[in-house]
Amino acid sequence: MKRIIRAWIKASLIKRILIGMLLGASLGIFFPSLTGIGLLGDLFVGGLKAIAPILVFALVANALSQHQKGQNTNMKTIIFLYLLGTFAAALVAVLASFLLPVQITLTSANTEVAAPDGIGQVLSNLLLKLVDNPLNAIVEANYIGILSWAVIFGLAMREASKHSKELLRTMADVTSKIVEWIINLAPFGILGLVFKTISDKGIASLANYGVLLGLLIATMAFVALIVNPLIAFLFMRKNPYPLVLKCLRVSGITAFFTRSSAANIPVNMKLCQDLGLNPDTYSVSIPLGSTINMAGAAVTINVLTLAAVNTLGISVDFGTAFVLSVVAAISACGASGIAGGSLLLIPVACSLFGISNDLAMQVVGVGFVIGVVQDSCETALNSSTDVLFTAVAEYATNRKLRP
Repeated sequence: MKRIIRAWIKASLIKRILIGMLLGASLGIFFPSLTGIGLLGDLFVGGLKAIAPILVFALVANALSQHQKGQNTNMKTIIFLYLLGTFAAALVAVLASFLLPVQITLTSANTEVAAPDGIGQVLSNLLLKLVDNPLNAIVEANYIGILSWAVIFGLAMREASKHSKELLRTMADVTSKIVEWIINLAPFGILGLVFKTISDKGIASLANYGVLLGLLIATMAFVALIVNPLIAFLFMRKNPYPLVLKCLRVSGITAFFTRSSAANIPVNMKLCQDLGLNPDTYSVSIPLGSTINMAGAAVTINVLTLAAVNTLGISVDFGTAFVLSVVAAISACGASGIAGGSLLLIPVACSLFGISNDLAMQVVGVGFVIGVVQDSCETALNSSTDVLFTAVAEYATNRKLRP
């Protein structure tokens, strides 16, 4: 037993996570009645989600308070990459839907949640989130509000005494240590998450939407393995795949199972540290990316919207589809600020084609059915790209750090 424990401790986190995945899948298939195992996953994700808002506030505020004028943080380049990547993903989703038109069955089924009325409401919601009460923002995990107040507090703390800044740094370090403890429990948490997914949903529940789900996954894979590496190459002028694959392996795998960009922030922070990136940069860019870097959400919005368009026999020219990509990219940036994420922004895109809200909400219902896999792939793409573009921006300006 001692040998097993020592081997477990010495094994890398990725290997331990893979063991947890295999064990969870096996238990889900052969012993689905062991419902208590799923509690491990709920506890793991719950712990990450609980500490993530405090971590985001502490890290961003500390980074800005310690920042000295003249330091290069590459934030302008990173934000540009975030927006470029999201728009490129939206455009790829349009092209994929043109090449492989998919139709879905629209029924009278509806969902109880309410979608925003239009892009104006999406932007309005985002602005209101910015001025949310800071304590309420942390309690409700409103990351847009947390980021805005962290920036304000961080800038204000630049004028504080050295001891006050050290206190803020200590808070950030202590919070990071707590997160590290939780991350070490990831294999057990993912065991529970995999078990719960397989035992509750099974593979059969996705069969009716196999083509649609396949198009979504293929499009996201194309963005992750072709589009993002191309963008990275244009900036780094070097083979991007070692970096791309490492981001997918370390960040993407855990994000796939936690299905939360916010919960995956600690994993991304650790990966940035392992890559030797500037902490003054990634302590701000990673939380920011979990809010506005939403390539996966843009793919989901466009593919499901065009599936509804094809089902209803609406003719779409490329110009209209291009406008759809712009709307999807803007809407995707606000996905984290709206309950239900990217799926509830589908009616905004559908409104461009005159599709009624009732029909659009049926499309949202289809999205919830395939959400077990769709949301996992979407989060994996979003989260891994946060680290990728943060690293690309730094490697593009510092050749010595290039992998």
